[in-house]
Amino acid sequence: MKNWFGFILIYNLFFSGNLWSQTSMINIPGRHTISLNGEWKVIIDQNDVGISDWTAIWKDKVPKSTADFVEYSFENGPVLKVPGDFNSQLPELNLYESTVWYKKSFDYHKSDKRLFIHFGAVNYMCDVVLNGEKIGHHEGGFTPFQFEITGKVKEGTNAVLVRANSQRLKNGVPALGFDWFNYGGITRDVNLVETPAVFIEDYFIQLQKGSNNQIQGWVKIDGANKAQQVRVQIPEAKIDYKVSANETGFANIQLPAKLALWSPEQPKLYNVIISSGADTISESIGFRNIEVKGTDILVNGKPVFLKGVNFHEEAPQRRARAYSEADAFQMLTWAKELGCNFVRMAHYPHNENEVRLADKMGLMIWEEIPVYQGIAFSDTAMQAKMNWMVKEMVQRDKNRCAVIIWSMSNETSPGKDRDANIAKMADLTRALDPTRLVSSAFNQIKFEGSTATINDTLSKALDVIAVNEYLGWYRPWPSTPGTMTWVSDFNKPLIMSEFGAEALYGNHGLADSASAWREEYQEQVYKDQVAMFKTIPFLKGTCPWILVDFRSPVRMHPVYQNGYNRKGLLNENGKKKKAWFVMKNFYDEMN
Repeated sequence: MKNWFGFILIYNLFFSGNLWSQTSMINIPGRHTISLNGEWKVIIDQNDVGISDWTAIWKDKVPKSTADFVEYSFENGPVLKVPGDFNSQLPELNLYESTVWYKKSFDYHKSDKRLFIHFGAVNYMCDVVLNGEKIGHHEGGFTPFQFEITGKVKEGTNAVLVRANSQRLKNGVPALGFDWFNYGGITRDVNLVETPAVFIEDYFIQLQKGSNNQIQGWVKIDGANKAQQVRVQIPEAKIDYKVSANETGFANIQLPAKLALWSPEQPKLYNVIISSGADTISESIGFRNIEVKGTDILVNGKPVFLKGVNFHEEAPQRRARAYSEADAFQMLTWAKELGCNFVRMAHYPHNENEVRLADKMGLMIWEEIPVYQGIAFSDTAMQAKMNWMVKEMVQRDKNRCAVIIWSMSNETSPGKDRDANIAKMADLTRALDPTRLVSSAFNQIKFEGSTATINDTLSKALDVIAVNEYLGWYRPWPSTPGTMTWVSDFNKPLIMSEFGAEALYGNHGLADSASAWREEYQEQVYKDQVAMFKTIPFLKGTCPWILVDFRSPVRMHPVYQNGYNRKGLLNENGKKKKAWFVMKNFYDEMN
């Protein structure tokens, strides 16, 4: 993609205000922000009528005379903390899946700065109202978005209302059925972001694909006069690079660099400073090269085996959506203790705290959008929704060196529409970010005797094949695990992206019955999996399902599950099951 002209076309086509919301500016932690986190007043709107003019909660009316009344009020009602899901904060909302209205008042002194309101995520449908005016809408529960309010905010006290609706939709992403808890509400940070009139909206500073010593990227300026000089500095690497943006605000970056490369063993980060006119922004960025050659995955030109684990964005002890740096640190520390160099953030983009912390801790990341089982690929509206979520995911994390794989989907049913939709997403992803790998997890494998054949045609669109197989749990072993043969119709590396079995922590006995949910049965499944892994020459990564037991309303066994998926190597209190040690030994043997 010479000079990134292809990217500029994609950027202008897709980042120009679709679905009402504005795609988030990059690097919110590096900007001047005013936090709107904390307590928000709320109204529970079970029938979702408050967005209509009939009930009009969005107008935030109050009685004007003794003969006047309004059938709702934010005063003297419940209060919820933001960030945080609404299900875990009020007992009556535990299994609630509809609308909650949030209200926050803030004081603001107007200046010559531009002002944006930025949301880390709201699940799933979101409408935002400022001072009685509808300012925007967003669909999708796990990606950031913003609205400019420069001309809408007033001097003094302002009020922002947010409609958060978590109802499952047939044409949603994810759709009606998914195997994790549907935490609703304003689940991530809310900030006011101040910028100069002309500011650095976006940038991509990474190593050129296939190179260990050439930085290639771009900077985008937003404002009335976009043709600004741009300066990129990396003081520790003695880089001081200047270039002029064109009339559309884009400045191409291409420069040689002698860098200590980021790796899981040495997660080196550099302070990168970008300035233009009155705006300066900086953040810690690592530089590494990820590529595929034949059936090998290479990091900085050297083959690597991805020693991974899956986990959800859940704080298990709190039975709540994870959101804080402490939550992120707990999950990633458990992964490091297991011996991982890689994590799969299932099945949606997780909180940015996790991604930034993985950069520092040396953990490579598979990041995924929630194109999950049951997606209606034949629905003509689905492609635009999925593309939008891909763009918002890549937009936020494209400078995070820990991210090595963008994933398009998980366990989707084979078919012409499925293949075409995901192939288009893969093409879009490579246009937005040509430096990383593209994958998608599927579970359609052909078993004949002791032979397992990977022939899902989706693999044609992928850089890395990923298989969810669950042998020994959802499917009996077709033969002795250590004698199985895996073959592939594609000369590409394979990750076993999901495998495992359920067990209730502390439930012991013989390893002879899956239905007993014993640790010994789960342990034996893992021993058998490891025996099989050693027979697959093109296997380049494993990712057990899952690090920690997690909430799921579809898991209804009253004794062993009780609303939890029990496939965790740890229980919800962080206690290690016997299978943990099987996986840890397997990873330790590779050191």
